[in-house]
Amino acid sequence: MGPLAGVKIVEIAGIGPGPFCAMMLADMGADVIRVDRAGNVRGGDPDVPPADLINRGRRSIGVDLKSPAGVETVLRLVEAADGLIEGFRPGVAERLGIGPDECLARNPAIAYGRMTGWGQDGPYAPTAGHDINYISLAGALEPMGRRGEAPVPPLNLVGDFGGGGMYLAFGLVCAILEARGSGQGQVVDAAMVDGAASLMTFFHGFRAMGIWNDERGTNMLDTGAHYYDVYECRDGAYVSIGSIEPQFYAELRDKLGLDDPKWDAQMSRSEWPALKEELATIFRTRTRDEWCELLEGSDVCFAPVLTMAEAPEHPHNVARGTFTEVAGITQPRPAPRFSRTDGSIRRPPPHAGQHTDEVLADYGFEAAEVASLRDAGAIA
Repeated sequence: MGPLAGVKIVEIAGIGPGPFCAMMLADMGADVIRVDRAGNVRGGDPDVPPADLINRGRRSIGVDLKSPAGVETVLRLVEAADGLIEGFRPGVAERLGIGPDECLARNPAIAYGRMTGWGQDGPYAPTAGHDINYISLAGALEPMGRRGEAPVPPLNLVGDFGGGGMYLAFGLVCAILEARGSGQGQVVDAAMVDGAASLMTFFHGFRAMGIWNDERGTNMLDTGAHYYDVYECRDGAYVSIGSIEPQFYAELRDKLGLDDPKWDAQMSRSEWPALKEELATIFRTRTRDEWCELLEGSDVCFAPVLTMAEAPEHPHNVARGTFTEVAGITQPRPAPRFSRTDGSIRRPPPHAGQHTDEVLADYGFEAAEVASLRDAGAIA
């Protein structure tokens, strides 16, 4: 059932980090009810679920949040829930009547999770933004890229999902655990700019130690070093090398036949560009598969750079069961693993409103109430 079995979460439908947080909780066994807008309920074949994978694992109800009866429906769900997720701009949930005050009045122990880019306060708080903006302000984007080139956005992994959804999931679990002792709920203000900044803690430490340059692409972990980078192979594919520690660097030298004393200067920044150029030439002499045959299974700190299509087929990922198939779609399985109460994907993504009657019945609504709410347009 997963380590969060028995935990109940109400998710006000949104995009990006909020749904990712809800997916993480559902993967770990929480019963997550997604509240979709009634206007988005268009039906759909339950045997052909949507492909929006971050909506997996939960049930969906359709509610008109502009209807007083719809708002009351959500608040009744809140009464029985451990947590709530909302991703509106600051003040919107309050205007709808489902803000922290209303929810805590109905359930004093609820963990009220708020997912925004800029946070609930500060000069940027009321403005729009996206992952690229949040990680820019956090100081996380500027260091990413090669020397002399522009910063490279790392997909929307650092802001939306790493700094946003994961931090909100962590915050909600913390608040739920605390509430079980104190009986008191609280607001979890998860901002992507805060989370992205937190993810940079390690590098702030390096900078304070004087071992991190502010010039992009000149450091050990940002493609500055020859022993920590990706290299193109003869077939146009790539491999990754991360031979940082002396013993791993020594094995790289042994495997590649780097006997010249010039390779002794592993940590000499002035030598990195020339050594990198030589390594690039060497790696272009073989295909990626040929490099795998030579280097896989060694302590070089090596892996082929796989495409999204290739990753599920790699023998290591197959052995680990890193990917799984649900409703005909290959996707990452829940992480991390648990030895006794492992997570699972209990259901594919729902169609909006697919489980309205089922969920409301589970939460104590009588059939006549459900019919009345539907007739009034409060639910769909």
